[in-house]
Order: sequence, then structure tokens, then C-alpha cells
Amino acid sequence: MRIFIVTILSMLLMITGCGKKEQGNHLDEIKNRGVLRVGMSTFVPWAMNDKEGNLVGFEIDVAKEFAKSMGVEIEFVPTKWSGIIPALLTGKFDVIIGGMGITEERLKKVDFSDPYDYSGMSIVASKAKAPNLKKLSDFDNSKILIAARLGTTAAEAAKKYFPNAQLKLFDDEAQAVQELLTDRVHAVVASAPLPEFQAIKYSDRFYLPLEDTFSNEPIGFAFRKGDDSLKEYCNEWIKKKYGDGFLKGRKNYWFRTRDWESRVE
Repeated sequence: MRIFIVTILSMLLMITGCGKKEQGNHLDEIKNRGVLRVGMSTFVPWAMNDKEGNLVGFEIDVAKEFAKSMGVEIEFVPTKWSGIIPALLTGKFDVIIGGMGITEERLKKVDFSDPYDYSGMSIVASKAKAPNLKKLSDFDNSKILIAARLGTTAAEAAKKYFPNAQLKLFDDEAQAVQELLTDRVHAVVASAPLPEFQAIKYSDRFYLPLEDTFSNEPIGFAFRKGDDSLKEYCNEWIKKKYGDGFLKGRKNYWFRTRDWESRVE
């Protein structure tokens, strides 16, 4: 009996050890492959297409710098936001670098790095359809229609803060903004600074009901559960890039200036 138990325990240890070894080798696997595959989706100004069709934006700079530190090339895998976590779990790419908020619900499915950025939710409204609304409670009304992007924390924030409003969800934010332009919704909820940018771009049509964001959330790289080697490497990289000013510099450029606007479509 004792021999049987020892044998079973040995087998379990071997199985467990193999699992850890497999996950632990993912960083080496990427380096040996020579390519880091990054799942992302377009969000202004996180990731956009420039006039030549190249990807540019805050997340693009961050991902390229991260791959450079590993000594590998980078392959971006554009993915619909609503399906980006399932795509990560099935191995279509190694990591999500796409302005993803760290939430309890997402932590049930994936692991996150330490935060490398913080983002807040903002709201932009139609001057014609929703004039002079100044408080969050003004939008929490069954007659109010709010647009947001499917699968985002913006959609979750809209549900949380405006439970009585009607929520319309779209695959990308351009569709949500188009709904506002055509007066089919009263407002759009999205991560800052997109609402602020839209209020500037369409200053004759849109306005910002609130002076600041109404929520704040940490942003991290997302990994498959147990991908400890890549996660640990990433956390050390984030510490270094906070220290050398890279993250702050890129955030200032993409979020606090419009110097890049002539580059994009």
C-alpha cells in the first residue's frame, strides 16, 4: 500500500512539474521563435492606422519597446475586442497589449502584469439631443440612449453608472461616434481621451458634460494563466520603463498633445 501511494505521489509530482516547466518555457519559446505575437484592437490614441496603413499609437510604441527589450521582432494580431481574451486563451498570440483594464471579472480568465498605465471613463454628449446635462445622474434615465464599445470596461461602466439608460453596443468606437453624429444616441462612453478628442473635433456638435473622468482603472498586459515567466519579465520591464521615463514620455505624446494627428487617417 505504501509503495502504491508513493508511486501515485511521484506521478502527480511529475505531471505538475511538467505543467510548470511548459508554462515556464514560454518566455524562452518566444525568444527562440524570434517573434512576439501581440493581440490588440484599435482605440484612439492607443492604436490606430496611419495614412500608410501602419499601426501607430501609445500601445504600439509600448509593445514595440517591449519586444525590443526581448531581442525579438513583433507581430501585431488585430482582433475584435469582444473576442480578444478567447483568442489569447486559444494561443493566437502571446500577450494582449491593448489598453486592457484590470478587472475582477477578467482576472478569472487571465493573469495581468503590474499596471503600466491608468485610464478613466469619460462621456461625450450631443449638444442638440442632450443639451445642458451636467451630472452623471442626468444620463441615468430610461429616455437616454448611450453608445459604447462591445466587450470594453466602458460598456461595463455605462451599465454600472447608468442602469436605467438604454445601452447600444458596437464592435468599434467609430460606430459609436457615428451614432452620436447622426443623433441616434444622446452620448458615448469611452476611455479617455477619446471623448475629449471628439468634443474638440466636433466642437459645434458635441460637449463634455463632466470636466474629468468619472472612473479610474489600472491597465496591464494580459497573459494566459500560469504564464509566470513572461509575466515576471514584463513586471521587471515595467519598473524599468517607469524609471527611465519611457512610459511617461509616450503617454504625454499620445494623450496630451495632438502632434500625431496629421499622421493618421
